[in-house]
Amino acid sequence: MNIANSVTQLRKEQNLSQTDLAKIVGCSREIISKYEKEGVMPSVETAKKIADAFSVSLDYLVGEGQNSTFDKKTVERLQEIESMKPDAKQSLFSIIDSVIRDYKTQQAYAH
Repeated sequence: MNIANSVTQLRKEQNLSQTDLAKIVGCSREIISKYEKEGVMPSVETAKKIADAFSVSLDYLVGEGQNSTFDKKTVERLQEIESMKPDAKQSLFSIIDSVIRDYKTQQAYAH
């Protein structure tokens, strides 16, 4: 995904108009339109404002990097998990594995 697609998708997910996003970021609606339609790249400062407006990382916004598929909250949680002691991590992973297994079972029976 590129920045144009990301901005459009995130804006629509949050039910924001281009005008709404422009006000948050501090630019014009026309500029937001150019970011979305014409593939114009925002400055780093503006891209950071857009990412912050959607609570995502710059990596996520531009669709690159190790964390590009995760939103900011998920990345923060992963970083917290990495700082945990091994036994605490293992307990958490056991819970996560159980939830994932239950979810997959529900999905299998739903179809």
